Amino acid sequence: TSPRCRTPPARPHARPISQQLRLTEEEKRLLAQEGVTLPGTLPLTQAEERILKKVRRKIRNKQSAQDSRRRKKEYLDGLESRWASSPAPWHVPGIPAHPLTRPRLCLGRAAACSAQNQELRKKVQELENRNGSLLRQLQALIKRTSNKAAQTSTCLLV
Repeated sequence: TSPRCRTPPARPHARPISQQLRLTEEEKRLLAQEGVTLPGTLPLTQAEERILKKVRRKIRNKQSAQDSRRRKKEYLDGLESRWASSPAPWHVPGIPAHPLTRPRLCLGRAAACSAQNQELRKKVQELENRNGSLLRQLQALIKRTSNKAAQTSTCLLV
């Protein structure tokens, strides 16, 4: 083989060249909060790597939570603006709406739904009572008619 095609042999036990460890201000702040100081150069020990990974995970989680809250706020603001621009967003059929009040988002609607739900529960209870009364009347009628003696007759077809 020619010397130009040969690659130098790998050095499995060679120490990597030290590099500068670059930390963001947020990473430095969290490391200080944890009471940990890391060396300024690489490589890090396993324990130091675990600590740095933990700090970076905390930063990612914090950023994710902030993004989630921002998206939720945008979503709710959009809902609220659509809700406010609709003709009568708080009106629930069957429940009179007060013309001078315009409840914030769903709070008024929830109260109206609760009132309507209570009204419907009362109607269901009344119907169940009426149903029970009709059932008792039917059973009494069946009992009265079944106590009469049966009359036998013969039918003849020609």
